Amino acid sequence: MPTEKALILAGLFLLLAAAGWVIGRFAERDDEEAPPPLNIDYLKGLNFLLNEQTDQALEHFLRMVRVDDKTIETHFALGSLFRRRGEVDRAIRIHQNIIARPDLASEQRDQALYSLAKDYLAAGLLDRAEKLFSRLAEGSRYQVQAIEALCGIYEQERDWEKAIDAGKRLEVLGGRSLGLQIAHYYCELAEVAAAKGDYAAARQYVKNAQAGRPRTMRGALTRAHIARDTDDNKTALKLYHRIIDENTYLIAEALPEIVSIYTREDEIEELERALKTMLAKSPEMNALVAYTAIVNDIGGIPVIDECVEQYMLNEPTLGEFVELQQLSNAGGRDSAIAKVRRALSKLAAATPRYQCQECGFSSQRLLWQCPSCRDWETQRPASRVQFDTILQHSITK
Repeated sequence: MPTEKALILAGLFLLLAAAGWVIGRFAERDDEEAPPPLNIDYLKGLNFLLNEQTDQALEHFLRMVRVDDKTIETHFALGSLFRRRGEVDRAIRIHQNIIARPDLASEQRDQALYSLAKDYLAAGLLDRAEKLFSRLAEGSRYQVQAIEALCGIYEQERDWEKAIDAGKRLEVLGGRSLGLQIAHYYCELAEVAAAKGDYAAARQYVKNAQAGRPRTMRGALTRAHIARDTDDNKTALKLYHRIIDENTYLIAEALPEIVSIYTREDEIEELERALKTMLAKSPEMNALVAYTAIVNDIGGIPVIDECVEQYMLNEPTLGEFVELQQLSNAGGRDSAIAKVRRALSKLAAATPRYQCQECGFSSQRLLWQCPSCRDWETQRPASRVQFDTILQHSITK
């Protein structure tokens, strides 16, 4: 049975054959000769297709159909088709053949360059794609699309300085705000500088990220990490607490840092007071504190342990499982809760903790840019452990 590609190419041949017949039928002629018979080249191409020799059919088609004003759109359509099908090498060849025409109009040349740049991008040839998009970004009718593509390339290459410049150009030319996106570019630079120990530069990048742009909590989290790394624990704690107050979904990132700082400072009682105050103000945080403690294996702090215990007992299935463990073990209730908690921690370590709200991509750690849909700041943590699989396995120490 003919493949999809064979059917598509057959359709192209038939269309061109019909077009040739119409031109021959209605063109002005000096005599009344009958229309010429169907071109033998079309029959050869169709023979290749009938024998499912699609590669030979394509080569024959490209040799037969000369790139001219009447067929150029057919070549563009064919190139786009091959790129969408993942056959970028063929798409590249077609668009390069178009560009090779010495008499190509400027608009058609820009179209061919833009198509070829997309071919290179699809093939992962980022340097070649960047070169063509940069050329098109200087005044062509594909200027906006080219700069958008450049932003994506710079993100993949992690060239954040160029990404910032391209983003600002796009704001001016495209008439839309890229404030959040550019803020994340600055935060990327801040994290790179902080990793190198250049905290002054890191602070400046964070400041640039928040200057006149939509406020991203990543900036606050980066500032808190800088304060932590420079032993400014007072500022770090203030920022981490503020992050939880303003964006509870970041508790999974902030709470372990808060516990770590208070533990290093040997101020567990102060930690207890701070957490009790937070939970009294926002009782719905109990489950988030419990989940974060389970995921990060945080224990030995009474208020957190109480949250975890309530979390387990409030889940009907887990509550029953705790009772079963209590009946089957001599250690009693506390031992049963500890055993179930260890199992939950193991399970949480093996399952995704974050999920993109736009496309559903899941990951073990917080990714500020989703690798799937490429949107920024769309991931959110899970609020509960997917504990159902515990019932299918025995809990081991």
